[in-house]
Amino acid sequence: MSEITHEQVGTNGIELHVATAGPTNGPPVVLCHGFPELWYSWRHQLPAIAAAGFRAVAIDVRGYGRSSAPLEIEAYGMLHHVNDNLGVVDALGERTATVVGHDWGAPIVANSALLRPDVFTAVALMSVPYSPAGLHRPSAVFAAMGGEEEFYINYFQEPGRAEAEAEIDVRSWLLGFYIGASGDAVRPADGGTIGTVRKGGMLRDRFVIPDELPAWLTDEEVDFYAAEFERTGFRGALNRYRNIDRDWRDLQVWSRQPITVPSLFIGGERDGPTIWGQRAIDRFPETLPGLRGSHILPGCGHWVQQERAGDVNELLVGWLKGL
Repeated sequence: MSEITHEQVGTNGIELHVATAGPTNGPPVVLCHGFPELWYSWRHQLPAIAAAGFRAVAIDVRGYGRSSAPLEIEAYGMLHHVNDNLGVVDALGERTATVVGHDWGAPIVANSALLRPDVFTAVALMSVPYSPAGLHRPSAVFAAMGGEEEFYINYFQEPGRAEAEAEIDVRSWLLGFYIGASGDAVRPADGGTIGTVRKGGMLRDRFVIPDELPAWLTDEEVDFYAAEFERTGFRGALNRYRNIDRDWRDLQVWSRQPITVPSLFIGGERDGPTIWGQRAIDRFPETLPGLRGSHILPGCGHWVQQERAGDVNELLVGWLKGL
């Protein structure tokens, strides 16, 4: 197994923590995680990508883990994340890279490839399909999706609100969120999901934590995540959600532009963003003309690269080798 090394990289006025595996002369593959995760969510992919001869680089996205966490909410806008990725490629001494993203990492790498296809020459998206900026303000779209309850993304908008409930007990909140969005989720007594919050309630009200963890997640892995979020809190991570309308405005000029570089999509059959994103998936021939594979994993939930590590590794490495 390839050794994973860790370092801090200066980029875009901040420092990012990166975990790297594989030969330094291998083609670089930059991996961006989502919420609420870390570079660690790629622990199964780093050695597999490295073994295939690539230089795998998993970052702690700004606001997470060992990376810088600016105080200003606007510091987490999408254009900052694209610039962070450009800085990582430069710090590696490279001119181009393939980018891979899951959850929030998927829009980050999609927009990296959209804005700078000369640098990000191939892109793989997991869970969240590519959808160009639309006609309507995202906060209004998500409010409509919540119906009589509050859609979780809208619930995350007010600074300090979600942080307060998560930090009551960081480990139990993370575990409840991970299980609740997975293919092993159990509906709470009221029949709801963690996709919405009852008015006046908290997201954790709908967490159902099983007596035994599913096979894809161990106590030690939950401990790793919990230790990092207990140290950093959730402010930086949640600030990504607080830029959805700003991103919509900033990216309007590219709203009709497809991503033309070679691409890949992997989602889960039981994954909320993949299910909600079916219309975006249907538009892939228009929005991702370079698509070389779109895969929905049966029985899988949101955490595709962890829940189905073997399947994802096979699909991802096969795609990388075919570029």
